[in-house]
Amino acid sequence: MGPLTGKVAVVTGGSRGIGKGCALELGAAGATVYVTGRTLEEGAAPLPGTVGATADEVTALGGQGIAVVCDHREDDQVAALFERLQKEHGRLDVLVNNAFLIPPELTSGKPFWEVPISNWDDMIGVGTRSAYVASVYAVPLMTTQKSGLIANISSSGALEYAWHVAYGVGKCALDRFTADAAHELRKHDVAVVSLWPGLVRTERTVRVGNAIPGLDLDTAESSRFTGRAIAHLAADPKVMVKTGRAVASRDLADEYGFTDIDGSLPAGPLHDRPDGVEGSQP
Repeated sequence: MGPLTGKVAVVTGGSRGIGKGCALELGAAGATVYVTGRTLEEGAAPLPGTVGATADEVTALGGQGIAVVCDHREDDQVAALFERLQKEHGRLDVLVNNAFLIPPELTSGKPFWEVPISNWDDMIGVGTRSAYVASVYAVPLMTTQKSGLIANISSSGALEYAWHVAYGVGKCALDRFTADAAHELRKHDVAVVSLWPGLVRTERTVRVGNAIPGLDLDTAESSRFTGRAIAHLAADPKVMVKTGRAVASRDLADEYGFTDIDGSLPAGPLHDRPDGVEGSQP
């Protein structure tokens, strides 16, 4: 039995990348994990990965993976997800808000006035807003049981320039949501924490990393590293000490004593990001 056996989690945007890594680590710790995403069939997206494949891996690691096709731009689909969870389990212990939409211009190096205004809607209307909406539906389950963890996948871009104006604004807003939601949820013993990964070897960065001069994937972390941070937070009986904070996954590795899947300790949050290359994506 793992430390999260009997616990129920939702990971948004779990078909690939950091979301998939979080789902796998929660499953490895024994949790039942609802994995959401838009990709149902391999080949339907430009990058590999589906919600079903992630759910199967969660189960293979010792948890129970449940795939749910959900577009987090559609509030009714999000509401249906949590209605289903209520009927099937009646509880929720961990919500990982990871869903994010990356526009092609993110690492183009172009200033905000030279890229489509839709970039704002992509990163804030999906990334930041989806965390808020999912939390709205998740919180009643957590407050009823007087426990829970909401983990928001953020970035050091909340404090320093990172890639794109809208990206930084969205991450800063996400960290503000973490702080203010924690203020309102403290009396219910529900923790809200923002996680700052470093440079991550996702399917996307591996594909385009060589196209961005100065982007060193040798010191990057696996997509499961932040998942390990969240699994440790979820199992920590003193997690409320961290509520309202933004913390680097790398710092939590030092505190909890875990490493990446290859035994290494990655460099941590990315600073002084290199100039982008038009058409590439992180």
